[in-house]
Amino acid sequence: MAHTEHDVPQRSWWIALIPLVVAYLADLWSKEAVLANMHEGERIPVIEPLLTWHFIRNPGAAFSIGTEFTWVFTIIQAVGLLIVLYLIVFRARTTPWLITLGALGGGIAGNLTDRLFREPGFGVGHVIDFIAVPNFAIFNLADSFIVVSIIVIVILVMRGKTLDGQPEESSTANENSG
Repeated sequence: MAHTEHDVPQRSWWIALIPLVVAYLADLWSKEAVLANMHEGERIPVIEPLLTWHFIRNPGAAFSIGTEFTWVFTIIQAVGLLIVLYLIVFRARTTPWLITLGALGGGIAGNLTDRLFREPGFGVGHVIDFIAVPNFAIFNLADSFIVVSIIVIVILVMRGKTLDGQPEESSTANENSG
């Protein structure tokens, strides 16, 4: 397999640790700040009417969907984090992919930590959400890192940027080589 000048050496998976740790710690810190300074259900205007801190505990997924299946979301997040870590260590070779997957992993790890270690118990913990904007779900920093990472992944894929930095094989190239 030929390498391009945009490749990161295989042992450079550690590049993903920077956004992963930043995302994870920012999410944990923000949730601890909410727990220490707000009571559940409290609303604090930040930039009226665009942004409010609104502390809730979410047992479900986005928009509180599936609140009776908290343990399923725990399993999905754990599997998702393992897949992201696999991609970081064994597949991603370009800096944009490593940074994006790191941020995604940090976001997933933030919400997974809530599921594993917050009330009401292990594996069924409720996620701390507090960022409220008009006509939208209440969310947290982990959710923000996840959503932005997914948007960047879509852009990378649409621009033909592969995990390993190699050009995508086109059908005409395959026909010509056969």
